[in-house]
Amino acid sequence: MKSIINSLALFLMVTMLFSSCGGGGYGELTGVQNRPSWSGINPYGMVYVPSGTLHIGQSDQDVFSTNTQRNKVISISGFFMDDTEITNNEYREFTNWVRDSIAHTLIGDFIEDDYGNESIDWDVEVDWEDETLEDMYFQGDMMINNKRELDTRQFVYKYQWLDWKKAASRENYSRASLINEVEVNIFPDTLVWIRDFSYSYNEPFTRNYFWHPAYDDYPVVGVNWKMAKAFTFWRTQLWNKYKDAEVNTEEFRLPTETEWEYAARGGRNAAPYGWGGYYVRNLKGCLLANFKPGRGNYPEDGGLITVKSDQYFPNDYGLYNMSGNVAEWTESAYEPNAYSFVHDLNPDLKYDAKEDDPKALKRKVIRGGSWKDISYFLQTGTRHWEYQDTTKSYVGFRCALTFLGRSINDLN
Repeated sequence: MKSIINSLALFLMVTMLFSSCGGGGYGELTGVQNRPSWSGINPYGMVYVPSGTLHIGQSDQDVFSTNTQRNKVISISGFFMDDTEITNNEYREFTNWVRDSIAHTLIGDFIEDDYGNESIDWDVEVDWEDETLEDMYFQGDMMINNKRELDTRQFVYKYQWLDWKKAASRENYSRASLINEVEVNIFPDTLVWIRDFSYSYNEPFTRNYFWHPAYDDYPVVGVNWKMAKAFTFWRTQLWNKYKDAEVNTEEFRLPTETEWEYAARGGRNAAPYGWGGYYVRNLKGCLLANFKPGRGNYPEDGGLITVKSDQYFPNDYGLYNMSGNVAEWTESAYEPNAYSFVHDLNPDLKYDAKEDDPKALKRKVIRGGSWKDISYFLQTGTRHWEYQDTTKSYVGFRCALTFLGRSINDLN
């Protein structure tokens, strides 16, 4: 009897050994067992845009005869997108993180909060008699009225990205040659409010727009394409650090040009505006977006410059201000005839412009029009661009995240 029990125990141990190693039970092909569970992710502040097909391109008359919006049928994978443009207060979380990381480097230690962030309570934890952090501030003749101010030129963020296009080529590249390292000064250019307008008094916006609590929920501006890209990388690291128990291989990023247009249309395939109509006013005569009406009646739509990022009604996907308020950076490089050669499945045109490249190669697509643009630029099919290293008082951004799965119904 004892030998039978021992044999049975041995059999169970062997069975457990084989099953735990990922092999098929009883010789059957069952796939690797004990795989991580996946219930999907649904980031706060983002909405799901389902997979689908649409006609990209001009929905109305090409009044400027640009010939850059050739109609094309494409298909897009599902993705998440921020329901609003990134606000000043959201972007400030990024700048504060970089500020604190510089302080940690100087101090040599840090205190983590409940989310694992290396944050500093500057009112409590910083010893103002200690000169350790002096280098973070303007010194000597750079000070104004003896006021202690941080030198934001030091707010530099470093990150790495992998060149998948280069890796997919048939060349025998070393892994190290595929890794690109980027350093970006990420503090918004607050001087855009003066630089963008000649003979115009906008100094109050320069002093207050990014700093004052009154503008916390307004879209961040003065951010170039590289700064927006740095924000998306930091946001991915922030998410993964907090969600380290989950499997997430995707990254927050800027939407591609065609993803942006698909989301802006809100499921209305041929409509020139995201709200579906051919006009920028409703039946009551109220303007439906923040732009430059008529010959320049800026405040007629309810905002002299930008407005809060959730102003006006969202489109049918739940996205606010896809027309007007601020134009938005996309991932895509700008090429006038891009629609004639990009693929019809998740089309996108990428180019990593170098510092010594011609200016034409540094153009990135912006979409949606802004508070200072006429209604033509608000149309979902209108293409426009800015240089990747320029900052403007009318250009912001929002993030996207590729959805893993067939549809949102796959989530548990």
